[in-house]
Amino acid sequence: MRILITGSNGLLGQKLIAALRNDPAVELIATSRGSDRTPQPLGLSYHSLDITVRSEVDRVFDATRPEVVIHTAAMTNVDACELDRTACQLQNVTATEYLVSAAKRHDSHFIFLSTDFIFDGLNGPYREDDEPAPLSIYGHSKLEGERLVSGAGLGKWAIARTIIVYGIADGLSRSNVVLWAKSALEKAQPIKVVDDQWRMPTLAEDLADGCIRMAKMGATGIYNLCGPDGMSILELVERVGAFFDLDTSVITPVKSDTLGQPARRPPRTGFVLDKSRRDLGYAPRGFEAGLAVLRDQMATLTIP
Repeated sequence: MRILITGSNGLLGQKLIAALRNDPAVELIATSRGSDRTPQPLGLSYHSLDITVRSEVDRVFDATRPEVVIHTAAMTNVDACELDRTACQLQNVTATEYLVSAAKRHDSHFIFLSTDFIFDGLNGPYREDDEPAPLSIYGHSKLEGERLVSGAGLGKWAIARTIIVYGIADGLSRSNVVLWAKSALEKAQPIKVVDDQWRMPTLAEDLADGCIRMAKMGATGIYNLCGPDGMSILELVERVGAFFDLDTSVITPVKSDTLGQPARRPPRTGFVLDKSRRDLGYAPRGFEAGLAVLRDQMATLTIP
């Protein structure tokens, strides 16, 4: 099975590669912008690809003829998307259109990574068939991407929705909330943390496992892939502190509207995981078990 991954230098991309690179049943095709930044170079399996350039997308697809595409690359900084709508549209919508078009020509199974931010957060946790209502430019762009995928007439397509992906990998260009929380608490400097947003954080390895299951099983339709534990962002930071035995007295709880962030956040998301557990055998680890995975990896990896 030839599996092409976009965004292979990112957190999820690196976890997918780690899980697939020695799989005898998989021919791996890793793509990302610029050079290969994975810890062990992939050599001929890696293709530099700017997904916002149609000719580059067509070139790589024609050369590799993927049977499965796992599209992880995206502009995910919610406030940056709000401030630069053009860049957000190009990376999250136009690029997806180019990829979908190429996948259709090659009859590839297309798996699209989406987000809880397609919902307004008034009625979470959400099932796969609940009606989206995004609050931000980022949420709108990912919903538009979903609709491109589902409406393109692809032979096989799937959407994997996830929430707050955390973990560690070499050379990441962005951190994540768990790494930020650990670093901030280690510095023992006062921090403000919102107590009115509720999420279900997702270990990157578990999300990668869910995506691989979708690929190998030929799953179609929408699947929720997140962690099993729901909590406020405040509780998330406190649980990180407790796990790593850090002082949490430096935390000041605040409301979202006091931070002046450009993009609105949904107050309460979360996903119901019944369908992914039943159809895929998806079994995500609890939050503390996920933190234990991260702790064990920190001995050998560089924290962004």
